Amino acid sequence: MIEYYNYIKALHLIFIITWFAGLFYIPRLFIYILDAQKKPDLEKKILTTQLNLMSKRLWYIITWPSAILAIFFAIILIYLVPSWLMQQWMLIKLVFATLLIIYHLKTHSMYIEFKNGEYKYSSTFMRFWNEGATIILFSIAFLVSIKNTFSWIFGLFGLIGLIFILILGIRLYKKLNNKK
Repeated sequence: MIEYYNYIKALHLIFIITWFAGLFYIPRLFIYILDAQKKPDLEKKILTTQLNLMSKRLWYIITWPSAILAIFFAIILIYLVPSWLMQQWMLIKLVFATLLIIYHLKTHSMYIEFKNGEYKYSSTFMRFWNEGATIILFSIAFLVSIKNTFSWIFGLFGLIGLIFILILGIRLYKKLNNKK
């Protein structure tokens, strides 16, 4: 099976990309659904119906299958190269991968709530939630790219800086949007 390593790695990367695409877009759809609730009744009904349909297709046709296949190919890769489990960068990557799965499952519970017409979250909260996937993606991409040459202090400050920039961006967007 080792001769198929590069194919399996490519498939893992493809499904990671499509998984993240779904995780990036579903909170956006949640924001649009929340915004639709402020519209007149007919417009609200039409928008909510369409956005729920888009959410369902994104979630069950792209995001869930991508998550399952990404994890499946990751397990095969670890099976092929078990020595990775002895490397610190891989263990940390697995922590972030676990956080990604938890993030996915929590987003799924949000999806169910939105599908049932339960709107517990503000659009600002959803904008912050949307950035969770971004933070996990940055963390994993850097870990995989630089592996054991990683400076933990630099990495921690970089992650904190990224979070700070994302928070500022969301607040700036909200401020500019409120002026309109």
